[in-house]
Amino acid sequence: MTELKIQHILTLTYLLSKGAKNNFVTITTNSLGKNIKKSQQAASKHLLELEDNQFIERIIDGRNISVKITSKGFSEMVKLSTALQKSLHSSPSSVELKGTIVSGMGEGAYYMSLKGYTKQFKSKIGYIPYPGTLNVKLNKKVHQEAIKQFESLDGIKIDSFSDGKRTYGWVNCFHAKINQSINCELIILERTHHDDSIIELISDVCIRKTGKLEDGSPVTVSIPINS
Repeated sequence: MTELKIQHILTLTYLLSKGAKNNFVTITTNSLGKNIKKSQQAASKHLLELEDNQFIERIIDGRNISVKITSKGFSEMVKLSTALQKSLHSSPSSVELKGTIVSGMGEGAYYMSLKGYTKQFKSKIGYIPYPGTLNVKLNKKVHQEAIKQFESLDGIKIDSFSDGKRTYGWVNCFHAKINQSINCELIILERTHHDDSIIELISDVCIRKTGKLEDGSPVTVSIPINS
C-alpha cells in the first residue's frame, strides 16, 4: 500500500481548504505553488504523483485543472490528523533527571525543621521530613531545562508563613523517587540560593544513609506527572 509522502501533505491541505474533499475544484499549478511555497514545476509534479498514487483525481481541460481528493487521500489525511492530535495532547508519565550528589550549605536542616513548615508537611504530604535537604547537581543541560517545567506546574503547596520577625517563602512539593527505590519529594522553593543546576529533595528518611550515597554518587530522580 502506497503511503502519503511528507512533501504532499501541504498540497492536500491546500486542496482540502478549497473544498476538494467532496467536489472537483479548479486550480492552477501557479497558484498552488505560491500557496505551498514551491515552484510551479514542483506543484505540477506533486499533483502528478498524487494522482499516480490514487490520492487525487484530476480532470484536465486545456490549461484548466480540476482536482478532487479521493477517499484514499482523505483517509490518509485523517490518519495524519489523528496522529498529530494524539502527539500534541500527550505528555510523558514521568520526568527523569540524572545528576550527582553534592553538599549544600546546611541551611536545609534549619528551614525544614521550622514549625510553620513541619505542621504543613505533616498534613499535606503525610510526614515530617528528615532534617535537611538532599542536593543533586544536574550536570547536563537537558536535565536543567527539564526541571524548569515544574515552576509552572501544580504540586503540593506548602504556604509561606511569618513568625513575626520574618516571612518564610512557600514550598511546592512533587512526589518523586531516587534510583527507583527511595520515596521523596522534589521541592521548588520561592526563595533559593541555588541556580538551575541544583535540585533539592526531602524525605521521611535520611536519603544519604538509606541509599548509601555520598558526594559524587550518581542518582536518577523520577518525578511522575499527572496528565
